[in-house]
Amino acid sequence: MFSRRTAARVAATVASTAVLAATLVACSSSGGGGSSITLMAGGNDPAATKFAKSIADGFMKENPSIKVKVNTRPGGTDGDNLIKTRLSTRTMDDVFLYNSGSLFQALNPDTQLQPLTDEAWVKELTPDFKKTVSTSKATYGAPWGTTFNGGIMYNKKVYEKLGLTVPKTWAEFISNSEKIKAAGIIPVLQSYGDTWTSQLFVLADFANVSKQDPEWATKYTENKAKYVNPPALAGFTHTQEVFDKGLMNKDYASLTNVNALKLLATGEAAQYPMITAVISNVVQSNPDQVNDIGYFAMPADSGEGQATVWEANGAYIPKSTTGDKLTAAKKLVAFINSPKGCDVQNSAGVPAGPFAISSCKLPDDAPALVADELKYQEAKQTGLALEFLSPIKGPNLEKILIQVGSGITDAKAGAALYDNDVKAQAQQLGLKGW
Repeated sequence: MFSRRTAARVAATVASTAVLAATLVACSSSGGGGSSITLMAGGNDPAATKFAKSIADGFMKENPSIKVKVNTRPGGTDGDNLIKTRLSTRTMDDVFLYNSGSLFQALNPDTQLQPLTDEAWVKELTPDFKKTVSTSKATYGAPWGTTFNGGIMYNKKVYEKLGLTVPKTWAEFISNSEKIKAAGIIPVLQSYGDTWTSQLFVLADFANVSKQDPEWATKYTENKAKYVNPPALAGFTHTQEVFDKGLMNKDYASLTNVNALKLLATGEAAQYPMITAVISNVVQSNPDQVNDIGYFAMPADSGEGQATVWEANGAYIPKSTTGDKLTAAKKLVAFINSPKGCDVQNSAGVPAGPFAISSCKLPDDAPALVADELKYQEAKQTGLALEFLSPIKGPNLEKILIQVGSGITDAKAGAALYDNDVKAQAQQLGLKGW
């Protein structure tokens, strides 16, 4: 599934002994009464570990009578399986940081998580985020980290130099791209050297699909809607069109995401279909140019492009956390989105979009494109990415779109291939209608 994990391409391999070891760690750290709890980080990479430790340290400073021990977990499928095992064996950490959306739903939250519906911070959640951590029975998660959007990252200085305005329709986007090409600048970056990046014209267009048909995700899950038909076909046709019209960089087959961002930051390229989560790479590689990069939603024929949003991740409490530990765990979850907790979040990472809760404010030095994203949120021109609305995602989408984006397969044939690609997963999930 295309997510923060996918973008990072975390490939952790954990043997069954690691599951046992993690279980033993949880058991050994479960004592000590209500003044000692454990927090499972959102992975084992440096960024995830730093975030969790920063939250724990900030919380303990405000609550000196409560000790928080941070544990880590692998990323990817191994991490998913570990969490499911720990929940089912009631050995989960007292608070754990995990995905929202379909991966959250796969945890059987009504039976395995503590409901948090009545907590004071719930009323401050954005409606979109609340959907991704709730069932019909309760709300179970608080946000951590920011949201991020999919769409077009663009170089503002190039646009200003050429007298261009942000396109509202696809025709305007193509017109801008042709003017950029005439100026000797790469109009549209594609970085198939990192195969996951091929998906953006499709995945970042989904809010436009939902705007045209609010029930599309439900129909898709029930095998009643297909990518081979409008409105979802648009992302495939856009992928084909930028290739057919020669609007891409010549090294599209080998260019990597990191190097594409450098070209965008320096103005050697003007536009890049991408998720804004990658702005942290620009902060590292081209800090002086980070605010030259802006964002706009995937243009739509209606002229009202909707920003496709990947929601913040969630902080959860398992059913196995009870008594004094539950009280302490709820305090920790609340702290994450308190003013001081928000300050910790801002210092621990680079915001890639707006927060999913009104209690957290963006820092003054947030990358400029975040303000562009916020405008869509304030105008209510947003929609959730498909992965938050449906559990179906075929494994070969990125490969199929590379074929479409390289002129090997046309858009309609590529969409048909993908419609067929999702069948096995839908059947594996036991979904009705497949």
